[in-house]
Amino acid sequence: MADIVSRETRSRMMSGIRGKDTEPELMVRKCLHAAGYRYRLHERSLPGKPDIVLPRYRAVIFVHGCFWHGHKCQLFKWPSTHRDFWKKKIEGNCRKDAENRSAIAGAGWRIMTIWECALKGRGRLSFGTIIAEVSRWLESASPAGEIAGMDISKHQEDTYQSILKE
Repeated sequence: MADIVSRETRSRMMSGIRGKDTEPELMVRKCLHAAGYRYRLHERSLPGKPDIVLPRYRAVIFVHGCFWHGHKCQLFKWPSTHRDFWKKKIEGNCRKDAENRSAIAGAGWRIMTIWECALKGRGRLSFGTIIAEVSRWLESASPAGEIAGMDISKHQEDTYQSILKE
């Protein structure tokens, strides 16, 4: 399928996508701050410049976009055009993510990943649930944590909608 916008327009649109201070990241930061957590942002001394660094807990949080980091969820869909380019790009991102996680863990830091699908879409979690999970993880000794959205199939969504109508 051909792109519906010109090459120049698509290039401008793609270059406008931010790598930090994204909407999902800002949502997580706002919730953490409201819950009393204090943190640093994009610490350059750590591999991958984690989105959120909580030195008191020796913990970092990455807020990953499901598309850019290849998360297998309802928000991820392989593009129908330039498949080879996107496959190489997303697989490269996943490889860098793994290298960064390994280096950060090797330096004695704990790592949590919060996926965009936990914050957006049909399977999103409440902010209360997300903060409760982050808090539980920070207070634990667990070296890693992950928060993803609920995997809601079309059948489950139809059932959920019919329950709401009753």
